[in-house]
Formats: sequence, C-alpha cells, structure tokens
Amino acid sequence: MSKPYNILFASSEVEPFAKTGGLADVCSTLPKAIKELGHEIRIMMPRYRFISERKFRLHDIIRLKEIPIPVNTAEKTANVKSSFITNLKDKIQVYFLDNESYFGREGLYQNPKAKEDYKDNDERFIFFCRGVLETLKRLGWQPDIIHCNDWQTGLIPAYLKTLYKDDPFFKDVKTVFTIHNMAYQGAFPAESFHKSGLPQETFTPDGVEAYGKFNFLKTALYYSDVITTVSEKYAEEICASEELGSGLSGLLAHRKKDLYGILNGIDYTVWDPASDQHIYRKYDSKSLEAKADNKRALVAKFNLAYNESTPVIGAISRLVDQKGFELVLDMLDEMMKLDVQLVLLGSGDKNLEKKFETAQKKFGDRMGVVFGLDEELAHLIEAGSDMFLMPSKYEPCGLNQMYSMRYGTVPIVRATGGLDDTVEDISTNGKGTGFKFVKYDSKELLKAVQRAVKTFQQQPEDWKKLMRNGMMKDFSWEHSAKKYVNLYKELLRH
Repeated sequence: MSKPYNILFASSEVEPFAKTGGLADVCSTLPKAIKELGHEIRIMMPRYRFISERKFRLHDIIRLKEIPIPVNTAEKTANVKSSFITNLKDKIQVYFLDNESYFGREGLYQNPKAKEDYKDNDERFIFFCRGVLETLKRLGWQPDIIHCNDWQTGLIPAYLKTLYKDDPFFKDVKTVFTIHNMAYQGAFPAESFHKSGLPQETFTPDGVEAYGKFNFLKTALYYSDVITTVSEKYAEEICASEELGSGLSGLLAHRKKDLYGILNGIDYTVWDPASDQHIYRKYDSKSLEAKADNKRALVAKFNLAYNESTPVIGAISRLVDQKGFELVLDMLDEMMKLDVQLVLLGSGDKNLEKKFETAQKKFGDRMGVVFGLDEELAHLIEAGSDMFLMPSKYEPCGLNQMYSMRYGTVPIVRATGGLDDTVEDISTNGKGTGFKFVKYDSKELLKAVQRAVKTFQQQPEDWKKLMRNGMMKDFSWEHSAKKYVNLYKELLRH
C-alpha cells in the first residue's frame, strides 16, 4: 500500500449524529471504508443542539474562545467538541464545531415548525467553512486532503485558494468536493457575499457568483481541485442537461476532466436481511421462504390482508418533486386495478402528503401510508415488500434500490442517474435485477409495474431468479473507497 494519507471529511450531517437524508449515511460509511484501507481520516461537522453530549459522550477538545472566526465584519467564537464513530476494527474521530447562536436550534437547515429555511443559513455555513480551517490549525493536525460534501462546505476550497493561499499550514492541502445533489446549491442574495470575507474580485461569473447570487455550490465547483458525484450516469447527466445541471452544466462541462462519477456504496452491517435486527425474521438467498413472514408482518402493520399471490409494492422516500411521486398519483387508479398492495413511508411536500392521504382513504383495504421517518419500519418495508418503487425524475445515486436488491425486493425504477447504473432490466440476458422505464411519464411507469406484476404472478421461477440476482450484487463501500483513495493519490501526485 502507498503511504497513508491524512483526510478530513467535512459535512453538515453525519449518521448517527444528524441526518436529513442519504448525505448523512454516506458521510458516516465512506470514511469507515477509507479508514479500513489504512488511512487516517477524521470528520468535522456542526454541533447542533439536538446532538446529545451524554448520549454521544461529547467532550471538549479545544476551547476556541480566543480564536476569532470572522463572519459579516464581526468576530464569532466557538469551541470544538469530539466524539467517535466506530467501524469494525477502529474508531473515527468526529469534531463538532460548536456555536450556540448558529447551531443551537431544533433543525439543521430549517425551522421544523415553520418548514422554512433559517434566514441566516449563509452566515451559519460561512462560519462552519471558515471554522473548519481555523480548527485544523489549532489542532495542529494537517490533512493531505479536505473532502467537502455539498453546498454547506462549498466555501472551504475558495478560502484555501484565496485568504489562506499563503498560509504555510495549508501549503500542500488539496480539496475534493462531492456533489450529492445539484438541486441544492446554497444560493444567497448578492449582499451575503460580503459576510464571507472572500476577496471582492471573486464575485464574478468566473468565481462565486451565479445568476446574480452568491452561490456556495458554484464556488466549490469553481475552486475545488477535483469534483466527484455519486454515480457515473449522474456525472454525465449534469454536464449534458441544463435541467439536471440546475443551471451550472456549462461550468461542469468546462471542468469535465476534473469530474468523476463514483457510485455510493451501502453499509451491509446495517442493511442485510441475514443479520438485520429490525425485521420480523432473518433470511438470505438460500432461505427465501422466511421473507414471506416479513411480508405477513408488514401487511399486518398497515392493517392489510396477507395474500401470497398479491405483490406488495413498497416505497420509502422524501415526498418532493424530484422523486416522481406525481407520476404514481397520476397512474394510481390504474395500478390499483391490478391485484397489488401499496405501502408508503415518507414525508415532505404537504400537497403530496394530502393527495396520498386522500388516496389511502380511497384504497384503504389495499394501501397503507405513514408520514415521517421510522428506521424500524423502513427495514421492514425493505424485507416485507415484493417490489420497491423509485420513479425518480432524477436520482444522483439512490440507496434504496441497492438496499432492496440485498433484501430480494425487486426494484421498479426510472433509468436515470444511479438507478440506471445499479439496476439491470429483466430483459438483460438472465442477469436482470429489476424493471426499468426510460421516459418520465406515468404511462411508462404503469407499464413497468404491469410487467413486474405479470412476472411475479405468472413466472415464479423468473421472479426467484430476479430476487437472487439482486441479492448476489455487491454494492459494499470497499469498491468505492478504493476509487476515492486512487483519486486522492493522483491528486497528491500532481
């Protein structure tokens, strides 16, 4: 092995401390996989109020009261707390940047009651980005790579190339920036720029400005040494499509030689039916009959009747425009004419929630809906469903289709981003793992569901093969971690 690297992973959310979606899972499991390859990796994130000192055994590392972190012409202070996440053989140190006025709130980015973004999110994450660099200096721990994730960390590469460019501590530090979703950019009014302390000449289209706004994601895309995103297909899509590139496809195409698609992995210590503590009965590809007991437990949970020949279609999702649930609503009447049951766990857009609530009343004996987050129920849906629905308009990577395959639950997906990279249609020479449709259209989704139901009910041997093919797939983090380490290696070599 080449010499071990020092890597700092910067993220606004990390499982188990704070989570709104897949970003938190990735920023917990990828560092573990990199550490297992022999590298020294540490994580830094904000310390939100709800991260319990007692539960996570947080302790003070440095009191940064004497260290000024400039934000908006004022000096803010913080202290740094620490805890650990544990992987199979080792622990990974996590640093928490603590400032009560910025992070002592109930939500990460939004007021949970008002469902509105905090108005000072610009200042909060200016403080975090600058605080990451100031903390590293006080710790005296010098990373070779700072690996930044999503817009909340987007100013770190810009600070290193401007305000800190002559600081000997950061002389050889390189930056990798991972796009988890182009749609979330951290775009703030132009006046926010002055709060950042970045040089005035950087506020141009060849810098941090996009469409008249101070854009944290654009800043990262412009200043990072290397850009990655979470699947190969999504890397192509965001360069080629103005819609999927969310207005920044031109810059991405310009930086194409520095842009890499590396598929996210999944954590098989958490998502594996052979060892899953959350499900009714454990099973593997050799004991598929035990999956039926999870199906029984799942339909009972939703007060539905169990029928071996009636497929249960599961869905777990944020209910937002991206995820394609308008298509589901458009074709729901037709789908429910088939002999199927539908169970949904999710939350998000209040209008979508209302529509699903109405549909659930209409199809109550064959449809169950739970709004919110429920980890245990999510595992049972993966284990107890026969099929899993992901009709996304776009999907940078997606994790649930990979979880589903591991659980022998056959995915029905739109051929976009990571869904296209990971699921092979049943028509693929006996190697199929699911059902895909291409055009973003409710009729095409319905056809895919009809194909799946027909195969389930009329071709049981083909169905078992689909299940087993999916269960044999290896989406562990080890492959992805090696690709990241090779990327670090190339970057440091140049």
